[in-house]
Amino acid sequence: MFHSKKMRIIAIFTLFFLCALNAWAQRVRGELRLEVHDPHGTALSPSGELVSEANGFRRTFVAGSEGRYVAQDLPFGVYRLSLHAEGFAPWSDLVEIRSEVPVRVAVTLGVAPLTTRVEVNDSATLVDPYSTGSLYSIGRQAIEEHDAAQPGRELLDLVSEQPGWLYEANGVLHPRGSEYDVQFVVDGLPLTQNRSPAFAPSFDASEVESLRVLTASFPAEYGRKLGGIVEVTTKKDVQAGWHGRFDAGGGTFSTLNGAAGLSYAREAERFSAGGEGFHTDRYLDPPVLGNYTNRGNAAGFSASYERDFSTSDRLRVSVIHNVVRFLVPNELVQQQAGQRQDIQNTETSGQIYFQHTISPELFLSFSGSVRDSSAMLASNAQATPVIVSQDRGYREGYLRADLAGHHGHHDWKTGVDGIFSPVHETLQYAITDPTQFDPGTQLNLSFPYQQKWDVEPSIYVQDQMRLGPWNVSAGLRLDHYGFVVRESAWSPRIGVSRFVPALNLLLHASYDRVFQTPAIENLLLASSPLLDAISPSVLRLPVRPGRGNFYEGGVTKAFFGKLRLDANVFRRDFRHYSDDDVLLDTGVSFPIAFAKARVFGEEVRVEVPQWGRFSGYLSYANQSGYGQGPITGGLFLGNDAANALTDTSRFAVTQDQRNSLRARVRFQAPRRSWLAMGAQYGSGLPADIGNANVSDLLAAYGQEILNRVDLARGRVRPNFSLDVAAGAEIYHKESRSAALQIQAANLANRLNVINFASLFSGTALGIPRSVSANLRLTF
Repeated sequence: MFHSKKMRIIAIFTLFFLCALNAWAQRVRGELRLEVHDPHGTALSPSGELVSEANGFRRTFVAGSEGRYVAQDLPFGVYRLSLHAEGFAPWSDLVEIRSEVPVRVAVTLGVAPLTTRVEVNDSATLVDPYSTGSLYSIGRQAIEEHDAAQPGRELLDLVSEQPGWLYEANGVLHPRGSEYDVQFVVDGLPLTQNRSPAFAPSFDASEVESLRVLTASFPAEYGRKLGGIVEVTTKKDVQAGWHGRFDAGGGTFSTLNGAAGLSYAREAERFSAGGEGFHTDRYLDPPVLGNYTNRGNAAGFSASYERDFSTSDRLRVSVIHNVVRFLVPNELVQQQAGQRQDIQNTETSGQIYFQHTISPELFLSFSGSVRDSSAMLASNAQATPVIVSQDRGYREGYLRADLAGHHGHHDWKTGVDGIFSPVHETLQYAITDPTQFDPGTQLNLSFPYQQKWDVEPSIYVQDQMRLGPWNVSAGLRLDHYGFVVRESAWSPRIGVSRFVPALNLLLHASYDRVFQTPAIENLLLASSPLLDAISPSVLRLPVRPGRGNFYEGGVTKAFFGKLRLDANVFRRDFRHYSDDDVLLDTGVSFPIAFAKARVFGEEVRVEVPQWGRFSGYLSYANQSGYGQGPITGGLFLGNDAANALTDTSRFAVTQDQRNSLRARVRFQAPRRSWLAMGAQYGSGLPADIGNANVSDLLAAYGQEILNRVDLARGRVRPNFSLDVAAGAEIYHKESRSAALQIQAANLANRLNVINFASLFSGTALGIPRSVSANLRLTF
């Protein structure tokens, strides 16, 4: 049996590499290679600026002594490139980045008295005329100016501000009603597991240059988790010589955080290293006002090395290690009993990326990573109603081969990638209060160490066509999933748009067929026949991959050259709709699935990238979603098991918040200082308490929390938070600077309940009024 399994894995790897020899694929990042000289052909070293308002991208630079500059990892779109050199006329023009194939631009600067050129306005970059779906960008300024009220959520907070996205308990992101289907793509490599604070260490925001958030018109290269895509691009623009940074901050709840980094660049080589850490007394969202046992600590480091072997070949290697240790917040009864539950999440990864420019129209790249992730949970002897300990993790190998091509009106590609991951799990529990469980529930369980391979290869093809004012994005993807069950599926994708230049207006529509693999957390445990004995009534069904049809139509319009409007309508139809459940009040969650679900809604966002000294945005989302039984996958015990196969009733999905409103206004004051104010409103998530006794809920959570729940409607009452932030650059000379900023969250100190007595998500409270400050030094 072992031999046949080994041969099967070798066969999959062999097929992977055979396909890679003819792979044509595309990451949604491009590259600009610039050369500048004077009319006599002598190299110049001008200062420059690269701006794309649609992508929230703004970068200043100085070309090298040979007149060359390379801008890596540019999101696709239209950019304004401006150059300035003493004694020469300013130069400005638009540059389009549409493919992974590098764009080469050669510029001749004329002498100032003799040559002039009309400056191109940034308004020309407000609307991407070739986009076929909704996409929101978050630039470096927004990332630097955001200081999360709870550590570990810096990037997650920024994503949750985008239309259609919302938080559930403990910082879990939900895009357009999808559960556990968020995929982070870091420098082209996907992370498909849950990245919320309770499940994984956070990203170092100081190393991130930009984010792009997709919820429709997905490129065919993306699969497995497609509720929403968050593309994370780390900094690559390393300045020549030695440079460094240091961040230090703190705030309410005894929060302290710090980060430092060092970089060095010389000719064709670039090196960077950094580390970060934090401590806080409010890491997760507690279930009661007392905020008991909610301490968290984290530390990590990263390093990367990059070398250009020639103008055609580049190699990049990076290593990251992170660990976070925290306590699980207690309820009132647990606190009185003296319960303590410790969790440690550790993650170590190494990545390698190689690119080769074959010709001006062909670009080859290979990438891969190895990631070792583990999670450990331990309870003390006073835990109630159950003592639990767990050790789980996986060692994920990822391989990918890409080759991008550009020809005429086409940017076309195909490619292959694959995940090869051994997953292990072990768990023990001992029930200390049997009255909290159904009669006959097994009081002790020891789930022995088990390991199983997760193998997920895929192949894809995509073409982006520009036909006058029309744009067509068409793709096809084949996925195979092999873990607890084995299934394969084809996923066609198509998007169409039309750009009206006279109105600076883009109309777009898209269809995405998706194949969503189940969450990996505790899936071996919930699928094991060893759990059939823990209750008199047990239903255990294999969790199959979800299938979905996503539809979207929308419009993007620029007004006055300063303001951009994005409006979308969407619908998502699911089969085997994914959710999660908890094993016997242990806090150990695992995936489940319902027969079907539908989510639909509208989104509107108005953004002003810059209008004089003001900038900001206003976004609104209206969303409704329902699921429908029967259960098609997961583990169910007691009364839940008895009705799971026959209950075909509809229910509101746990992310069914009907109205969400977010706004932010920023004012750039003189002397390099700024002031910003933001507001967030949510109409409230479902609060289905089932047969729970109101008196028991009152005793468990208190009157203040119960007042924030409309039991008659079965919903949490609306949430509202008003935030303010300010900052100033207190020193600046050449590459040395010092900046200070301060932020206050939930100024009104409003009690916001995120979830209440939810069967799947429990109870969680939003953060009260809190203040934080941060000092950033660069040299």
